[in-house]
Amino acid sequence: MRLTFIWLCSGFLFLLLFAEDGAAQEALTWQEVRDRFEAANPSLRAGQIGVEESRAAEITADLRPNPNLGLLADQINPFPSGPPHSPFGNLLSVAAVSYLHERAHKRELRLDSAREATGIAASDQADLERTLLFALRSAFVGVLQAKAVLRAARDNLAYWDRVLAISRDRFQAGDLARIDLERLELQRVQFEADLQTAEVNLRTAKIQILTLLNDRTPAAQFDVSGTFDFSEQLPGLEEVRKIALDARPDLKAAVQAVDKAKTDHKLAVANGSTDPTLGFDVGRNPPIDQYIGVSVNIPLRIFDRNQGEKLRTRLDEDRNQRLLDAAQAQVLSDVDSSYAVVNSDVILLRPYKAKYLEEAGRVRDTVRFAYEHGGASLLDFLSAENDYRGVQINYANLVGSYLTAAAQLNLAAGREVMQ
Repeated sequence: MRLTFIWLCSGFLFLLLFAEDGAAQEALTWQEVRDRFEAANPSLRAGQIGVEESRAAEITADLRPNPNLGLLADQINPFPSGPPHSPFGNLLSVAAVSYLHERAHKRELRLDSAREATGIAASDQADLERTLLFALRSAFVGVLQAKAVLRAARDNLAYWDRVLAISRDRFQAGDLARIDLERLELQRVQFEADLQTAEVNLRTAKIQILTLLNDRTPAAQFDVSGTFDFSEQLPGLEEVRKIALDARPDLKAAVQAVDKAKTDHKLAVANGSTDPTLGFDVGRNPPIDQYIGVSVNIPLRIFDRNQGEKLRTRLDEDRNQRLLDAAQAQVLSDVDSSYAVVNSDVILLRPYKAKYLEEAGRVRDTVRFAYEHGGASLLDFLSAENDYRGVQINYANLVGSYLTAAAQLNLAAGREVMQ
């Protein structure tokens, strides 16, 4: 009974470990990977804190000046010699309150500038997310591509092992020369190299995704799933260009920078205006008893100490306008170049899917049959096998290039225009 109990516990623990491993092996879709990225990527989270810091600066920009309180006790006689016989007999006491009145809407302009700075920070954060999403999508495509190449490498290796098994039987029967068998065995090295390269590429792409997700899961226990194929339907170029001009966050940040520069110039002009200080005081003077008073202090603007800031902000406005023009040109350039790459990949992929893949397999099988029956040379068979392998690898790489180019087009457009 004791031994049976131990075996039951061991089996239960094995099932738990297997269940945990199976759960860890569950493949994630692109949307699930993206959701995890947006929730856990440290660069994104740091950028979001930066936006909140900019919002906190709005509170400071909106603050009003604090009033000043002054208390005065004067005419204290510490050594009185005659009446009144008190050191405070002629005490002059004054309480004064003053307040700096900001003119020319300085506070409102400071607040507008701070809000526009927050808008730029938010746009920069969106642009950071756009760039990181492209890196994530490229790594995701890299995993799918490596898995496709890995499947092809395993199929090719298994196929070649069957060829070697038949060839060894032929050698044993005296139907195949030893040199031909050894050449066939040496060819297996290439298929083994393809398999190892595909495994390394798959692991590297998984590590890239895990890094962006800030996930410590071992690469062997992480997997993704998705469609590894291409679509011949492309959106119109003019449509994508219009979407990019409306949606690109870096272009929006450039527009906001121009608006902020205009506000900063207005603020510089406003800061050159004089601000009066208004005062009110209450006092007690023994000869005339209590009194009240008001005061106005106005700085004399004999010298304009804000000329340099006015000029700097005006020049900064022109500079940001030029940067906006450059950003618009860059957006259109990004769209046009990425669209050309996608279109080129589609043109190359069409004949592969419609013709070359099937032809390569048919040629390989035909030449193999002819070789095994003495109708083709070993060199012809090896050439046909290499052609088939090359077509397979080229097709997988082209699909990966297409999916990466589609992600590049989404990056250029500022949002997903191709799934």
